[in-house]
Amino acid sequence: MSEIDKRNRLGEEPFTYQTTKKGTVIISYEGKQIKIVKDAEAERLIAKIKEVEDNAIEVQLLLAKITRNFKRGNEKVGKNNRK
Repeated sequence: MSEIDKRNRLGEEPFTYQTTKKGTVIISYEGKQIKIVKDAEAERLIAKIKEVEDNAIEVQLLLAKITRNFKRGNEKVGKNNRK
């Protein structure tokens, strides 16, 4: 078991990405857009993804690292999802 992904969350592949014609990378988590990467940072990300594209876990790890630590429990609850 990897020390980075102890709960095997990246194995479920929660992150997805799309590359636009302008070279922008749109990253989503469980279907919700969470980050847009542009310019030089997007070029570096695309290059890194192409290096490890045959390993899904490595791609997921790259996407998780670029989004940083976005889930900290303070996300706003949707109007229809309040308890």
